[in-house]
Amino acid sequence: MSSKKFSLLDRIKSFGHAINGFRVLFKEEHNARVHLVVTIVVLSLGAFFSISVSEWLIIILTIGFVFVTEILNTAIEDIADFISPQRDARIKRIKDLGAAAVLLSAVTAVVIGIIIFLPKIWSILSWEITDYHRNRIICSRIYLCVIRYGAAFY
Repeated sequence: MSSKKFSLLDRIKSFGHAINGFRVLFKEEHNARVHLVVTIVVLSLGAFFSISVSEWLIIILTIGFVFVTEILNTAIEDIADFISPQRDARIKRIKDLGAAAVLLSAVTAVVIGIIIFLPKIWSILSWEITDYHRNRIICSRIYLCVIRYGAAFY
């Protein structure tokens, strides 16, 4: 156990290490970039459909779950490659287990997304095109999403 005293500066530096970890993740891991794009789509759908607070909590936890498994899998793969650069059946097994964790988290996220968003998408698709008021609601929600969240990109 370390006898080093608490240092606020060291805590701030640790955030820098974490941010660098995200930088490495998105620069080097294709799947993490795919997860990021899907995250943006899901957050946009959540805003468009004005999902409930409990649905937001589930979505946010699910997104975190997928990214945590992706980060841990990447760390496992990097450690395994460092320990054994050559092919090894035991290292392959370890990497396969990490990949299975990411797949399970992604499939879980898709199922949760379907449960939350499919009824909302279905209700829009089942409306008659001639229903003037429902079309105005859709247009106003799109407008609000653009106004509310569009400024984040500038």
